[in-house]
Amino acid sequence: MPIINRIADFAGDMTAWRQHLHTIPELSFDCPKTAAFIKERLEEFGVDEIHTGIAQTGIVAIINGAGAGRTVGLRADFDALPIEEETGVDYASTHPGKMHACGHDGHTTMLLGAAKYLTETRNFAGRVALIFQPAEEEGGGAQVMCAEGMMDRFDIAEVYGIHNMPGIEEGTFYTTPGPIMAAVDSFYINIKGRGGHGAMPHETADPVVAACGIVQAIQTIISRNVKSGVEKVISVTQIHTGTASNIIPDSAFINGTVRTFDKETQETIQRRMGEIVQGQAASYGVEAELIYEAGYPATVNAPEQTEFAASVARGLVGDAKVDAAFPKVAGAEDFSYMLEERPGAYLFLGAGPGAGLHHPKYNFNDEVAPIGASFFVQLVETMQPAVK
Repeated sequence: MPIINRIADFAGDMTAWRQHLHTIPELSFDCPKTAAFIKERLEEFGVDEIHTGIAQTGIVAIINGAGAGRTVGLRADFDALPIEEETGVDYASTHPGKMHACGHDGHTTMLLGAAKYLTETRNFAGRVALIFQPAEEEGGGAQVMCAEGMMDRFDIAEVYGIHNMPGIEEGTFYTTPGPIMAAVDSFYINIKGRGGHGAMPHETADPVVAACGIVQAIQTIISRNVKSGVEKVISVTQIHTGTASNIIPDSAFINGTVRTFDKETQETIQRRMGEIVQGQAASYGVEAELIYEAGYPATVNAPEQTEFAASVARGLVGDAKVDAAFPKVAGAEDFSYMLEERPGAYLFLGAGPGAGLHHPKYNFNDEVAPIGASFFVQLVETMQPAVK
């Protein structure tokens, strides 16, 4: 496999780190055991600075290179998910109801591996800022770290991140310039009608019929209000109402998600949804309230930095194993907040066959962690060669 020799030497250590992290999954910002483990490893490696308590349990560590230069940021997330693990591995979660089902234990291990190598060799100019982030799955830890001034505080010029991707050939890299992952918004619609007997609907203001009308009308936003060819998703995922076959209820609830890749489309959908909800409510003689919550913005790769990252990946794994025109993914990622503040790129690293992300049987493939670490190292050394 395309791994730097020195990283191959301690690949066994990386596996041990990853599997230990897998046993102690923690959620959102509340990750004290995970942060403590990361800090202990960084102290062992001899990084120059360790800054803790950013976004509660986040860490930024600094490695100084050989000579002056810019600071490049490398990011790994480390929170887990509220899932009961079903892998059956001997290093399974020891925290009931919590599991590393997205591979953040592996992302952290990649960055720790790069940290160990870069601290030993320092074959680069400038500085590396190692960003260990909590609360990617829920809470927007990247947004909080940025809001607390991380980019300016550590003078980060560019920022890069990797996410493993099961089901894609092991050791392959995928990215694209521009939007690579979607903005994710949630909507909640509360309908207030007037209930009554199912045999006498004329005496009611039926929220069930209104809910059906609203759901149908919302779908027309995609086909009639947004330019054709623009990628977008509106999915109604919950409708709750009623208690019995002969009772018309007095209320209904609708919930769903919106995925977009540009702000104009996002704003159009939000505006039209508000107009449709009010118009449909009036037509059915009920009251309706729309609560529209904007979530993570679209993850938008800077073209120059994306091409550079792809070229580094090609040098590591070969041209055939790098796709720099990968189709957009409708999932969301809070690394988007870092890319809003600094140019950079987000890449997927193929992890081979196995259960998918967020599945109770998912397990990170330890074979790809040294590849990710090697990529981070090559990125830094290629971008900022050591001053001779």
